[in-house]
Amino acid sequence: MGLLGFELTVALRFLREGRMQTALIIGGAAVGVAVIYFITAVLVGVQSDLIKRVTGAQPHIVLKPPEETVSPLLAARAEAPRLASVQARPQRLITLDGWPVIARQMETTAGVTAVAAVASGAALAIKGDATRSIVIVGTDLDRYQRVVRLDDKLTQGVLRLEAGDALIGIELAKDLGAVLGDRFRVQSGEGASEVFQIRGLLDLGTRELNRRYVYVNLRPAQSLLNITGRVTNIDAAIDDIMRAEQVAARLRAATGQQIESWIQTNQQVFNAIGNQNIMTLLIRSFVTVVVALGIASVLVVSVVQKRKEIGILRAVGATRGQMLRVFLWQGAIVGAAGALLGTALGLLLVLIFSRILRSEKGVALFTMEFDPGLTGIVFVVATALGLIAAVLPARTAARLDPAQAIRG
Repeated sequence: MGLLGFELTVALRFLREGRMQTALIIGGAAVGVAVIYFITAVLVGVQSDLIKRVTGAQPHIVLKPPEETVSPLLAARAEAPRLASVQARPQRLITLDGWPVIARQMETTAGVTAVAAVASGAALAIKGDATRSIVIVGTDLDRYQRVVRLDDKLTQGVLRLEAGDALIGIELAKDLGAVLGDRFRVQSGEGASEVFQIRGLLDLGTRELNRRYVYVNLRPAQSLLNITGRVTNIDAAIDDIMRAEQVAARLRAATGQQIESWIQTNQQVFNAIGNQNIMTLLIRSFVTVVVALGIASVLVVSVVQKRKEIGILRAVGATRGQMLRVFLWQGAIVGAAGALLGTALGLLLVLIFSRILRSEKGVALFTMEFDPGLTGIVFVVATALGLIAAVLPARTAARLDPAQAIRG
């Protein structure tokens, strides 16, 4: 008793005496913890995979030049009416002025991990009789790799963008009737054209992107688009993609440019994730309440069953504080044991379902990843839950009158 202390020794003895009761409440707590762990792990895995697919071929943040606007022409005299005819703005590429300075500003902004300048515009891909409308994306591959991981999307060939090299989507290759190593011509709206060799085929996640995107070196793209030395946008990656809007706000304040985050371009997906989080939080809250009520009810019954033992302990000198701590220890032990068993069961469920649940193509719907942080949080919360649930029974035991407890 000296090593464990009076309160812990008595708590363990009470739990051992009610073996079946203790096993049931620990089992109930374990099931509740397993449900919470399973739901949380699956939600994190599904959301992570969904975000990877959505943002797989796009940067987290894009800095663009401000759009040109057209206003009605003013007449020579103030009292004269405005001219009614307003022509549409010219259809030409808008480039960033002083983009190297802006890129350095972005690199030093908190939350930004990588920056890459891009020259992008519409063009035609031509091979023989096949002609397809494409989006030419010119960039420095080493820098762009830190923003968008193209190596994860490479299905054939090598990831290389020297002058004259191109990386194209797998659907575009089919449309052009091209294979790895073939050459094709790219013609821009400005009338410039250049021949590129296919060095790699990419699967960018969606058919539309696979059919339209062509990646080339920055300088050939600038020459094709007639914007030598200039760029059309600066792409950036950030450390926490769920905080893209906060980083975008900091960049707007620092640069004064038009900033667009992946959340803005995929608002429906982001809203769906938010709704999913709310529903999951409600489910976890209800399960937590059920587990807490289960632990509290069993400990209340334990107080009633142990009235005589409590009375005897109080009669021989145990204080109210000690009896309070005995039942708090029981709650903590039940919570901790339930957390350990529940976490193990939750991990097993996640492992099983990550192998069972597959898409039509046989791809896992979510990935199984062990998260030590989640495990630690679940353990701490379950232990604290056991303590909280034990407060009422513990106070009841502490207030028992020794004489009445022994007689009753």
